[in-house]
Amino acid sequence: MSTFRARPPAEPTVLLDDAVVRVTRWDFVPGADTGHHVHGMGYVVVPMTDCHFLIEDKDGAREVDAAQGQVYRREAGVEHNVVNRGDSFMSFIEIEYK
Repeated sequence: MSTFRARPPAEPTVLLDDAVVRVTRWDFVPGADTGHHVHGMGYVVVPMTDCHFLIEDKDGAREVDAAQGQVYRREAGVEHNVVNRGDSFMSFIEIEYK
């Protein structure tokens, strides 16, 4: 049985993973997504570009914009799919604290 994937996958690159944090750079071509996932740790996001997110979660879908350098954080347990809804490349750094 094959799995159909309508969107290209976002590309994660782990930059650091030690006893304290995991730092991952996420790169998205237009339309790319992370796939549905649950965050097991709290995290901070640092947009490296202007980001035009489509966030898909149990409540539906919503559009969120984050300017380059506009840092935000979330607690563990967040469950969602993150999509680049823009028409240009998008990238952010995710810092998960252990």
